[in-house]
Amino acid sequence: MTRAPLLAAALLITSLPCFAAEIGDAAAGKTKVYTCSGCHGIPGWKNPYPNYHVPKIGGQNYDYLVAALTEYKKGERAHPTMRAQGESLSEQDIRDIATYLSSLTP
Repeated sequence: MTRAPLLAAALLITSLPCFAAEIGDAAAGKTKVYTCSGCHGIPGWKNPYPNYHVPKIGGQNYDYLVAALTEYKKGERAHPTMRAQGESLSEQDIRDIATYLSSLTP
C-alpha cells in the first residue's frame, strides 16, 4: 500500500521542473512589453476601429495571456494589430511577457 503514494510523490517531484520550465522570465518580459503599453497601458483607451475598449492586461492570468497571445500568433484571433504583434513573438517571448504581466497588480 505504501508503493502507490511513493510512486505518486516521485512522479510529482520529477515533473516539477517541467512546470517551472513553462514559466518565462519576468525581467525579460518587462523589456518585451514596451509595444503593449501603447494601447493596453492607457486607462480608458478605445481602439479607433473597430471601436471598443482596450482591456488592461497587467495582472491578467498567466495561462490566459499565453493562450491569447498564442492564438493571435497562429491567426486564430482576428484583431489585425494583435495578430501582427503575436506573429512577431517567439514561444519564449510569449512566456516572458505573460510572466511579467501576470506578476503586476491590477
